[in-house]
Amino acid sequence: MSIINNALSGSLAAQVALNATSQNTANIMTPGYTRQGVLLTALKPANSVLSAGSGVEVSALTRFADSYKSQQMWRAATSLGQYTVTQPYLTQLEQVMGDSTAGLNSGLDAFFSALNAASVDPTSSPLRQQVITTGEAMAQRFNSLNQVLSNQRASVQQQRTAAVGQVNTLSTDIATLNKQISAAMASGVNASGLIDERDQKVDSLASLVGVQVVDQNDGTRSVSLRSGQPLVVGGIAATLGVSTKVDGSQILSVNFAKESFKLPVSGLGGQLGGLDELEHGVLVPTMQSITDMASQMSSAFNTQLQAGYGMDGSPGKPLFIFDASSVTGMLRVDSSISAQALGFSSDPTLPGDSANLKQVIAIQQAPLALASLGTVSLGDAVTQLVGKLGMSSQQNQTSLKTAQTVRSQSEDSWASTSGVNQDEEAMNLVQYQQMYKSNMKVIAVANDLFDATLSMLG
Repeated sequence: MSIINNALSGSLAAQVALNATSQNTANIMTPGYTRQGVLLTALKPANSVLSAGSGVEVSALTRFADSYKSQQMWRAATSLGQYTVTQPYLTQLEQVMGDSTAGLNSGLDAFFSALNAASVDPTSSPLRQQVITTGEAMAQRFNSLNQVLSNQRASVQQQRTAAVGQVNTLSTDIATLNKQISAAMASGVNASGLIDERDQKVDSLASLVGVQVVDQNDGTRSVSLRSGQPLVVGGIAATLGVSTKVDGSQILSVNFAKESFKLPVSGLGGQLGGLDELEHGVLVPTMQSITDMASQMSSAFNTQLQAGYGMDGSPGKPLFIFDASSVTGMLRVDSSISAQALGFSSDPTLPGDSANLKQVIAIQQAPLALASLGTVSLGDAVTQLVGKLGMSSQQNQTSLKTAQTVRSQSEDSWASTSGVNQDEEAMNLVQYQQMYKSNMKVIAVANDLFDATLSMLG
């Protein structure tokens, strides 16, 4: 009887729909899960004008996904990764350089205060010794800051190497999932779970480096860098590599199908892009400025002190030793110099003269040529460096907050289409349950009619 067949198809369709609803409900807290639903299609009627139809079938399991919203979410992940990775470094630098008691600025101020105090009484041994003591403290401030910058750069390079390893792992995982998804779709198996897993991998990859994602007809997904170099094509994954140059900087390359491509140093996006901008836009220029400042300042002090005379009338000796190759000892006071040997006097016969010392003090306003600041006075150099760093940190914080907002909005937008809504699933559960009961009731009615017919014939 067609009535039984119709009801049977309806009950079977309701079971499939209930299964999809139960799967959605079970995964309501699963990150990245995309809800599914059934697409019901009425079957064509039999070859009779009196046939209403042949029941219903589940023509497909629908995956509620929006490619545009997924792309939005991945782009947001790229921006968020870029600004998140740089902020801890900038915050630490801002705190170290802006420290009012232990920063470089206070060290310079203390040194010049000692020089000014000595100019009042150039013959005072304690005041002369104070110049050496504050000079040592100032040199240590330079070395400490240089050490912080060097440590940060080393940390950035280690983090870059780790991120490259993560990119390679994720690319391989995506390529493997491409194969599995393609095979599942070719054999008619539901691949929604595999696609969700792949989407999660792409999202993680996007936070590490900016990517472009293109869906293919066979169910695979091609992934490439912003600059066009491929990361994943079908079931094949590229490999990123990191190499170190003689000057200590790192080079990124991508190897795909036995071909190697050097990656551009900028515009990578994600954590790799943020690390690159931090290293080459902040750390390297600041390190160069600190090195230039220490070099030019020590040279100016030594030259001027050697132009004067010590307490015994002998030519003044250099106070500082500069060594660009040493991170922890870039600048130091010559341990062999005595307070009496400081060339404060401009006349070998007048030990109490301070004319040359005043020339030494004037170095505070002498122009210095620094990598990231141009030509500035020694007195203004540190202030401008701190200000520039503070501005970079503030801009990054603002961009980070914006990226967090955009990411949150993109996640909400994705969830509105692909996420599981508890109320909606509860309603579906009731509707499909009623659908199942109704069809079972139709079968019961058909059975009663059949029994009645048999009774009549009997």
